[in-house]
Amino acid sequence: QVQLVESGGGLVQAGGSLRLSCAASGSIFSINLMGWYRQAPGKQRELVAVITSGGITNYADSVKGRFTISRDNTKNSVYLQMNSLNPEDTAVYYCNVRSGGGFYEYWGQGTQVTVSS
Repeated sequence: QVQLVESGGGLVQAGGSLRLSCAASGSIFSINLMGWYRQAPGKQRELVAVITSGGITNYADSVKGRFTISRDNTKNSVYLQMNSLNPEDTAVYYCNVRSGGGFYEYWGQGTQVTVSS
């Protein structure tokens, strides 16, 4: 059983920062891609940022220059540093992990990020 445990969400004022963490545990091997998605009320879930096992990153245009994704392969963990937050960033943020060459995919339970104006 694979489990993704997220932490770090919360309420912050516009212009503030938050750091999300996600740790994968259980029978998981050969983690390839790790990433963060978000879903705002009434909207579809969207990609925020992903990072490969080699450290190559990709970001949604809306967060480029403000968010930074990183990972610690020794801890099977992925992080999202979010700076210059604005109300449009308000959403539930989900951790996503793909392993086994992408054959397996896992999701975290989600963590709420709320940015007040």
